Amino acid sequence: MKVLFIGGTGIISSACSQLALEQGIDLYHLNRGESCHLRPIEGVKTLKADIRNFKETHAILADHHFDVVVQWIGFLPDQVESDIEMFRDKTEQYVFISSASIYQTPPLRLPITEETPLENPYWEYSRNKIACENRLRKEYQKSGFPYTIIRPSHTYDKTLIPLQGGITTYMRIRQNLPVIVHGDGASIWTLTHHKDFAGGLVGVLGKKEAINEAFHITSDEWLSWSNIFRLMGTAMGVEPQMIHIPSEIIATYDKDMGSDLLGDKAHSMIFDNTKIKQLVPEFSADIPFEQGAQEIVSWYEAVPTRQMINARLNSLFERIIKDNPRAGK
Repeated sequence: MKVLFIGGTGIISSACSQLALEQGIDLYHLNRGESCHLRPIEGVKTLKADIRNFKETHAILADHHFDVVVQWIGFLPDQVESDIEMFRDKTEQYVFISSASIYQTPPLRLPITEETPLENPYWEYSRNKIACENRLRKEYQKSGFPYTIIRPSHTYDKTLIPLQGGITTYMRIRQNLPVIVHGDGASIWTLTHHKDFAGGLVGVLGKKEAINEAFHITSDEWLSWSNIFRLMGTAMGVEPQMIHIPSEIIATYDKDMGSDLLGDKAHSMIFDNTKIKQLVPEFSADIPFEQGAQEIVSWYEAVPTRQMINARLNSLFERIIKDNPRAGK
């Protein structure tokens, strides 16, 4: 198979790139070449172009036809519109990477399946992804454009700290400072290792049964947020000093953080992966977050310059904690 990844060097796409190459796929990356050094992948053929520049990209791809095109960096309907025009006659399958945050928030029923309504009134990012999906369905009905939708949830690698505040929260744990956990810490969350996700995504490539279908690909491990913080602390050899503060209160201090929490992380989200397992029987999410947390800590502790806190964010956390002395522990 000849496959094009638009992007290809991110947290999720890098693992998918590596697995695709291991399976003998003739893999191309289309990107500006500015971030290839972050996660270098030997064996990829890179086409340098800015996908947002239609004329430039069209010229670069003039002599190419791909069995599959995977769009990793599409976020807005007009970007999908451009892709439809670009790849209408250049691929047998266009895979759009959407997001599991588009599912009904908060959900009325768990676990989430692909039939769960798509509705997120809290997060513009999710609403834009829904609009992208709707545009693809409309085009399929109109012209048969061969799309497949993939919905990752919270997918991480060793470079991504899956805690609100990232490295700043990590360093507060390490320094035995109190850290904010949204809500009461009891909501259930799903964290997926990027290598596990890759097994599902690569298994979808080239499958005709995946056309005009949507799949989420997530872990089957369900963890409370308090337990996620504890597992990170255990990997660091520290017991986190957790301060539980309602997401609605956190949102009054920081709009972006509020959108992220209320539009995604504040609600329990567990997923039924039956559909992807039926299509890709070899898919299995076997890497527990206990192992993932060790990988994260090892990576950040290896190089001191990776441990740079965000001063603004750190001050914000201090203010929220100080303003809410009755917050639960």
